[in-house]
Amino acid sequence: MKIKGIDGMTVADLQREIHLGGKFVFFKFCISILIMSFQRTSDIYFIPAEEKAWVKGLPYSAISLFLGWWGFPWGLIYTPISLVTNLSGGKDVTEEVLSQLFTPNQNFQDVTMQK
Repeated sequence: MKIKGIDGMTVADLQREIHLGGKFVFFKFCISILIMSFQRTSDIYFIPAEEKAWVKGLPYSAISLFLGWWGFPWGLIYTPISLVTNLSGGKDVTEEVLSQLFTPNQNFQDVTMQK
């Protein structure tokens, strides 16, 4: 799984950021060609607590704004869905990512921070 924004972070760094409000999200975008429309998702991004997630979603919103509307009827449906998702900070998938990063026997809260 490709996650952007965690390069160089230790488990302790990640745990601290999650406890401060950091999250894993993906963004949606829509591309349409007349009668065909495609709704896709971005890679997963780690958004630290102090960053605004909707800012990271702006490029995907722009793709949808310029290329999403042109398909009938799904472009007219997928584009607003993509814009609302992105401008509200993306789809939060923190729980799903944490369950993939840690085995069932290793709970994320059980990982101690290094000092």
